[in-house]
Amino acid sequence: MGHDHDCTDPQHHVHDGDAFVREVERVCKQRGLRLTPIRANALQLIAAAERPVKAYELLDLMKATHDAAAPPTVYRALEFLLEHGFIHKLASINAFVGCHHPGGEQHAVPFLICDNCHAAVELEDEQIVESLDSRARALGFVPQAQTLEVHGLCADCAKTSKPL
Repeated sequence: MGHDHDCTDPQHHVHDGDAFVREVERVCKQRGLRLTPIRANALQLIAAAERPVKAYELLDLMKATHDAAAPPTVYRALEFLLEHGFIHKLASINAFVGCHHPGGEQHAVPFLICDNCHAAVELEDEQIVESLDSRARALGFVPQAQTLEVHGLCADCAKTSKPL
């Protein structure tokens, strides 16, 4: 089955943490941003996890490599990465995932979140984003951000789950 865009392919993930960090480093240099070692480490750990990571999980992972890792340090790193579009926050589970397009413009994307294995798929579908935006505007609402998270079972978990 073909896909219009890599992000609609459920197999498209940020698997190579080192390559992901190198891409973000390139983008930071291009934009005149400073990717500190702690920010880079947080980004690499999020990418390597291959699933959403909560802030305190990230803190525990960072303590193994950075003595200076403390909650404020981790939250500042996450704020930087979010602000510049390198990661996404999944509000419903209060966790973070790497963005499939760290070099692109900030964008709204729906996520499919498996309630069993906790996988999160970034489903970049401009039609969904545009539809939500236009429906909101038709009601006189002025949207400033979108968060759409769909919970359920991924294809693998759906195959192995027992019928209700």
